[in-house]
Amino acid sequence: MQSAALDRLRSWLTAADPRLAVGTAIGVAALVGLATGALFGLLGPVLALGAIGGLVVAVLMLQSTRWGLMALIGLICLLPYAALPMDVGFRPTFIDAVLLALFGVWFIRLVTRTQLSLDVSALGLPIFALLLWTLISFVAGLAHAPLSATVLRRFAEVLLAITLFFVILNQVRDLRSLKQITAIIILCGGLAGFLGVVFYVLPGPLTVGILSRLAAFNYPAGAGILRYVEDDPSQPMRAIGTSIDPNALGGLLVVVTAVAAVQLVADRPVLPRRWLAVLTGLMGLSLLLTFSRGSMAGLGAALLLVGVLRYRKLVVLMALAGLLLLVLPQTQAYVARFAEGIRGQDLATQMRFGEYKDALILISRYPLLGVGFSDTPDIDLYLGVSNLYLLIAEQSGLVGLAIFLVTAGTYLVVTYRAWRRTPRGDMVEGLVLAYLAALVGALVSGIFDHFFFNINFVHLVALFWLVMGLGMAAAQLAPAEPAHT
Repeated sequence: MQSAALDRLRSWLTAADPRLAVGTAIGVAALVGLATGALFGLLGPVLALGAIGGLVVAVLMLQSTRWGLMALIGLICLLPYAALPMDVGFRPTFIDAVLLALFGVWFIRLVTRTQLSLDVSALGLPIFALLLWTLISFVAGLAHAPLSATVLRRFAEVLLAITLFFVILNQVRDLRSLKQITAIIILCGGLAGFLGVVFYVLPGPLTVGILSRLAAFNYPAGAGILRYVEDDPSQPMRAIGTSIDPNALGGLLVVVTAVAAVQLVADRPVLPRRWLAVLTGLMGLSLLLTFSRGSMAGLGAALLLVGVLRYRKLVVLMALAGLLLLVLPQTQAYVARFAEGIRGQDLATQMRFGEYKDALILISRYPLLGVGFSDTPDIDLYLGVSNLYLLIAEQSGLVGLAIFLVTAGTYLVVTYRAWRRTPRGDMVEGLVLAYLAALVGALVSGIFDHFFFNINFVHLVALFWLVMGLGMAAAQLAPAEPAHT
């Protein structure tokens, strides 16, 4: 019936009688205008635009998981905390909705046998083990900490984010799809970098006014949005973009900038090189303005590794960037803060040292299972530390940390071997190295931050496993026989 109605409407719009065609077009336009006006009148412009955009994305996602992946990347980069304007005991985020839709469409494809095989790759066993042990630690932790709806929801989001690896691996199976997703990551990352720079240079009240409009989507509002070094307004301001937390923005940028920078020097990039130069520059500048030293160290390590392995241009570019940082008057505050961090002289670094000490005490008391994801059983300790590896050990014990390290190590070995098998100059080479660099950047920055396994930053957990899935997808496109000597 629906198809017949659409066919009839189409015939009216294309009728030979111009009066019927024009009349139908005017009627459709009037109905759309009335519906849009009512929507804006009832919800307001921000919510109405969000609803229209969400409806369009939802329709596209039902057509293909590729649209869902693109929507997920856009949300991770641009609206990571945006929540739906509805309350079901909690406010589900747009990322929640997209993740559920992605898994739903993938499940339907499996059930209807549209997809006939399920690929798990060399990482399947360690990831399944990580999921199982994480779940065991979570349940065991409930013995000493009450379960709240918020913790349960966020923990479920983390499990979905990790399982996203398998969705990526089974849906991005050809070079064309991998190129498209990589281009979306770079474009969305560049836009995130652009917003970070714009909101940094705009007058503070104007930035607060613009970002406060996102309160309709459960974002924070008010002057407290702006962030400063050591939370001291007399210190330099830190870039936040739409990530609000400058260190979270840094965690995002270390990954997407690594992908873009490697593509910038690759022999066959996924985007025109001039655009890659602009986008990479925006991301790099925004990362600098976050004053996130851990993320900057992670990016430096990632690009240095790829520069040593293959693209010497990266080493030259890094040397030039480092020289500019040292000599430009505008960057001296950043250089001084970086030096203070290395010497352990600033307050933030000293607080981190205290966190590390407390985390080691907690891990020594609960080495096997950790304490779960809710709270600690001891009143003299707390859950949380600015270190990815210590946080995993706190939550799921040394066993959980070991499984995570095995998973990450396996990924690095597989992607490195795939690069060794790929002919020089092949497009797959640049993609494998881009995702190798992205994960190395995340792992190194994890020494100083905790975002990639933190239930409060699910978008960055999802980004970590999305990158791992894309890296394995790229590795599987490499030839079976070695090409490098």
